[in-house]
Formats: sequence, C-alpha cells, structure tokens
Amino acid sequence: KMKPRIALITFLAFFHGSFDFISFERKQRTLSLVSANDAEFASKNADSFEFQAEVHRLMDIIINSLYKSKEIFLREVISNASDALDKLRFLSVSDETVLSEGDPELKIQISADKDARILTITDTGIGMTRVELIANLGTMAKSGTTNFVEALGETGDLSLIGQFGVGFYSVYLVADRVEVISKHAGDIQHIWESTADSTFTVREDPRGNTLGRGTQIILHIKDDADEFLEEQLLSDLIHRYSEFITFPIYQMIEVDKVKNDSDNNDEVEISLDDEEDDEEDEEEETESFETKTADSSSIKLREWQRVNKNTPIWARSNKDVSDEEYQSFYRSISKDSNDALAWTHFKAEGEVDFKSILFIPSAASFDHYNKYYETEAGLKLYVRKVLIKDDFEDLLPRYLNFIRGVVDSDALPLNVSRETLQQQKALQVIGKKLVRKALEMLKKLSDESISISDEINDSQNAQDNIKDDKYLKFWEEYGRNIKLGAIEDNSNKQKLLKLLRFKTSKSDGKWISLDQYVVRMKEWQKDIYFVSAESYAAVEKSPFLDKLKKKDLEVLYITEPTDEYCMQHTKDYEGHKIMAASKEGLKFGDEDESKIKALSKHYKNEYKPLTDYLKELYSNKISKVIVSKHLSSAPFLIITPQYGYTANMERIIKSQTFSDEATNSRFSQRSMEINPLHPIVSQLNKMVSEDKESKSIEDLAWLLYDTAMAASGFSMEDSSVFSDRMYRVIGERLNIASHELMAEPEISEEIDEEEESIDSEIDDDIISQFMDADTMNSFNDDEEIRDEL
Repeated sequence: KMKPRIALITFLAFFHGSFDFISFERKQRTLSLVSANDAEFASKNADSFEFQAEVHRLMDIIINSLYKSKEIFLREVISNASDALDKLRFLSVSDETVLSEGDPELKIQISADKDARILTITDTGIGMTRVELIANLGTMAKSGTTNFVEALGETGDLSLIGQFGVGFYSVYLVADRVEVISKHAGDIQHIWESTADSTFTVREDPRGNTLGRGTQIILHIKDDADEFLEEQLLSDLIHRYSEFITFPIYQMIEVDKVKNDSDNNDEVEISLDDEEDDEEDEEEETESFETKTADSSSIKLREWQRVNKNTPIWARSNKDVSDEEYQSFYRSISKDSNDALAWTHFKAEGEVDFKSILFIPSAASFDHYNKYYETEAGLKLYVRKVLIKDDFEDLLPRYLNFIRGVVDSDALPLNVSRETLQQQKALQVIGKKLVRKALEMLKKLSDESISISDEINDSQNAQDNIKDDKYLKFWEEYGRNIKLGAIEDNSNKQKLLKLLRFKTSKSDGKWISLDQYVVRMKEWQKDIYFVSAESYAAVEKSPFLDKLKKKDLEVLYITEPTDEYCMQHTKDYEGHKIMAASKEGLKFGDEDESKIKALSKHYKNEYKPLTDYLKELYSNKISKVIVSKHLSSAPFLIITPQYGYTANMERIIKSQTFSDEATNSRFSQRSMEINPLHPIVSQLNKMVSEDKESKSIEDLAWLLYDTAMAASGFSMEDSSVFSDRMYRVIGERLNIASHELMAEPEISEEIDEEEESIDSEIDDDIISQFMDADTMNSFNDDEEIRDEL
C-alpha cells in the first residue's frame, strides 16, 4: 500500500519546479524511517540482537585508542562506501546484470539536515543482505571486546578489527542513533538500527525498495557535534580525507540564484504514467530543488555538487603525466605558490607494494632551520586513496623534512590511527624505500650538476649553465639538511657524503663535490685537507693554509657550524682520511722521511732551551712545545690533538645556550708549534739561553702565546692580563721606567683682568657687525639693554 504513495511524493519532489523544498525535505525525512502508522508492522517484523561485548568498553577503545578526532568518522564511512562501489564494479566485469537494478552511476552522496539533525551518506554500491548487515556491523560485538583487545595485544594483527567493524563504529563519535538502510541485488531492502547501548535490530524495510541498490547511512547527530551539519565543514573534510577517491562524491549544497522573469510558478499537472520516461532525468549529475523566498526576485536552490574533482595522478604511469600536471598537483598538496624544483614518481613492488610521488620545493620557508627539530616531512599517507594522515612523520627521517608528496599503499589497515600504524612492519619497509628514492633523486641532480660544472669552461655558455644547475639551487636552500643527514644517518652516510658541496682554495668561489676534489688530488696526496674558521675571509688569512698552499694542495673551506659537526663525524671518504690542517699528525706523501727526521733532530737540539722554557712557562695552558715539521709564515701556532676539537669547533661550543665553564674545561689539551726558521723564534731562543729569569722575556713569551692563540683561531682567555702585559712591553720600548700615574698640575682660579678686557672687546667687535653706527651708539648709552643682551 505504501509504494504508490512514496513513488508519487518522490516524483513530485524531484520534478515539480514550484514544489517547496522544505516541505519535500520534511516528507523525505519521514520516509527515511518507518512511519508512525507502520510502527506496529515494523515492531512485529524486527529481529533484535544483543551485543555480546560491553558497549562502554568498545567506545572507550574507539575514542581513546583508535581515533584522536571526531571528524575521522566521515573518512571511515566514505571509505566503506568506496569499498562497496569497488566490489560492485569488480562483479560487473563478469556479470553486467548487477548494474541493472538501481542507479547505473557508481557514486557517493552526502547531505545534511540541520532542522532534523540528520546527516545522510548514500552509495550506489553492492549493498548488504540481512545476513551481511548482522555480520559486518556486529564484527566487534561478535568477537567480544575483551577477547579482541587480548588478541590484538598478543598478535599485533590489526586485521582482527574486521573489514567494517571499528571503521563503522566511529560514527558513534558524533551520532547517538544510527540507521543503515541497504539493498543488495536479488534481495529485499533491510534496515539496521542501533543506539550503541546493548542491542541492535534488523528488519525488512516496510517502504520496499527505495534505494534501487546500495547503502544509506542515517546519522542522528549528538548535541555536541552540531558542526558536522555545516556544509562548509563537510566539504572541507571530504576534500581533506577523500579528495582522491576513485568514485565521484556529491554533496547537497544550498545556493542563491536570481530568478529570471521567464520563470513562472504555474502548477504543473503530472501523470504517474510518465514516471518511467522521467527516470532518466533523475540521473543527472546535478539535481536542484527550489525554495520560495519573501523576495520574489531570488530563489534558494539545493543542488548536488561534485566535491572530489582532483585525480590521483600517482595511480597513473609517470609516462602519462605531463610536467604541468605534476606542478599543478604539487601546488595543490603543498599550498606553495612556487613550482617544485624536482620530483620522482615511482611504484614500489616486492615485500610491500605502494605508489608515491616525492617533490623538492624550490625554496625553503623563512624559518626552515629555526624549526628544524619541530618540522617533519610533509608526506600525505593514503590507504587505497583515502587520506590517513596529512603530515605523517614516521616515513622519512628529519633531515629530509623538506620533502613534500604522497604515499598510497594497499598494505596498511585503513581504520586505525597513527599510533597503531607506527607498529606496522610495512611502514618500516615503505620508509626505507622512500629514503632510497629520495636520495636517488638528489644523486641524479648532483650528477647533472657535476656535468654542468665540467662544461662551464666554455665561457660563452657559463652563465646559462649555472642557471640550469638545479642542484646548486637545492644546495643553497637545503645544504645544511644534507650535512645533518651525514651526521644522523649512518646507514646512508656514504650516499649523503657524495651530495656534499664545498668551496675550496682552488674553486674560485664555486661549489665542488668530494668526488671532484678526489679527482683533482695530487698523485702523491693521500688525505683530504680542510681549514675551518668563522668566515671565508678568515679562512683565506689562516696561517694553517700557508703550508698547504706551498705544496699546491687544494683545501676545503669550512665555515658553518654544521660543517664542523659533519667533519667531526666523518673520518674518511673513499679511502682518504679527512684531516684538519690545524691538528697534529699532518703528513704529506711527497716528503723524504729520512730528511724530515734528521732536520727534526737538529732543530730539537738547537731549540731545546726555548722549548723547555716555554713548556714550563705554559704548563697550565699547553701540553707540549714542538718544533714544526711543516713551515708557515707565523713564528708560533697553537694546534690540537688529532681527535680533539678545532679552534672553530671550540668557538661554536662556547656560543651555545647551555655552555658553561664545566663544558669548556673538557676541551682537549693544546700544543704549541714553533717555526725554527722564523727570526723571532731564533732571537727569543738566544735571549732565553742568556737570561731566562728576565721579566721582559717572560712578557714577550706570553705576548707571543696570546698572539699565537688569536692567529690560530682561539679566543683570548684573559683580556685584562693581556692588556697589562702589552702596556709593559710598550713602556719598555718607550724607555718608561714606571707606569705610575703623574701628579695632577695646580691651576689658579683667579681670572686675569687683561683676558677679561680682551673678551669684552671681542664681544663689541662681534656686535658691531650686526648694527649701524647710530644704533650702536644708542645701544652703548643704554646700559640696561646692553646688560640684558
């Protein structure tokens, strides 16, 4: 008896242009449930089932353990609808008749009714039979909550959750009553209903087949979840979580439109015999419903609008995607107004299958390094094109936090949170492959940069080649990330070292790689050398550079704090030790060892008086005084042990926030190196031999120590002592016997009358320059005015 009445009302609602939508919506709401007149019929034909698990325990698991925000429910429901559509599409390949019943378009529709506090999600998928409604929507209850939690803790197998169990139950985060109306091909339409207390019911739908095919979920929204009835929020959530779902998602949107004069409100007579002819019109992508307003010149329309218009380009072959599509996709996921510098698009197969696109932004954010330890890689994690997390930080290490992109895998569970995903072995496999692919992308850019650098000798094309060098652009923006990676990631250290760039004593201000340095090494050269300082200008003036330049060796310039840390953690590269020129143990392959030993023995004997004297004088400052084997222009230099800190590294540590005296006391003991060929050293050796008790010799020795510390890059330890010593040396040079202050001279306080008279005459001369003779005479006669002036 109900079918003709339902069909007539629905038919009029869709096609009568002047039909009031509010009235239609009210009737549609009434028909979404069993009407009051049919309550007795529904009660007699409903089967009631009691949950075996404690509902409160179940909800506690969902809210506190699996889901961190209420909005997740919409993602779960849409993903379930997508699965139902996928199943139907798969079956239709072998049996086209499954599409004959109901709407031929595979789609998802979402609408909200604020007045009734109802949110409806409908799909035209496979639908569920009565048995499937009981089994699928009772998965959690059927297994028992306690047993489920115990099994999950023992095995860690998240598949125990079920295909439709926990994901579906997330709707109770926002709804206090849920109805699921479903129609499966070849079966009648049923209604599943529960208030998440202790029971649920399943009954035959007394309205008959209103869906044609598919499932409709009706959520009665809680009082504290009103925001999920707002059109804009629903649209934003669909965009965020389900933008790349394969099937179209339509949302009922209210729009204002100006009414044309040609529009009329004449009643239209409709015959039920025309129902079959008009069914095709109902399948249009956009359906509009008119609502009359007080202003006859405008109307409010409710129409279906497609929300997910972007396509998941990662699911396509990289050969089928243009550069313009990649750039457009990058801007949409990163919200960056600039184009990406480079990208890699790949499909990983093996232990875990997934698809991914990784992008390198062309410019770092202004606070990129200020928030280095707070910023994670901007990777969006999808499972079967459904967004799970839009900033998943466990896939890439922190030093790759500039990477943007997407990862889509079918191997991960869909209906659980980030906390449970972290335990997935599949995630670890995906993370390793992503790091490898990201480093391969950078290696490709690096190799192209080296090729460009080799071609740069052609002066005509030099500037064009530099502009085309993408890796140098990347290095200027993210170079410190790679250095930090070489420190943090030992498993990929050698790959990262190949990506490093340095300026050198022979690169003329250009960046070179360690591979390029090795190629240009001398035949006898065994080690890679570097000099560190606060700036490039300071490096160029470093006395440690002299001995290397004399041998025509190329030297790496180290100026940034991250460079120092990187060198501390890098002992060799491709079999070559990395040596600081300011440390002990420096050796060169072109030297005659026997000659070096003979000279060292000779200088050691010759300068024994000076070395013994200085070692005793500097006993609290340095560990030993040695005669230099490698000559430089400086008379004295301070060097550090081979495994100690350089002067630049000490400066960096002292400047840190939590540095203190205890930290500074742990610096390694330094050594003093003297130049046997320098005249200052030779003369001081003679003076010490003659009179080592002289105070002036002691002052000179300490002055040379302070000067050597400054020249070697160390900070001055005690500036007041240094300044006192310097004044004494200057006094001796000026033949000043005592540094006591002279007595202050006595000056008479009486004013010389002659000077006062002169001052008065000067005043008259100045005033006369601005007055004529008559004015001047009257001025002189009036003493009162004169005194006042």
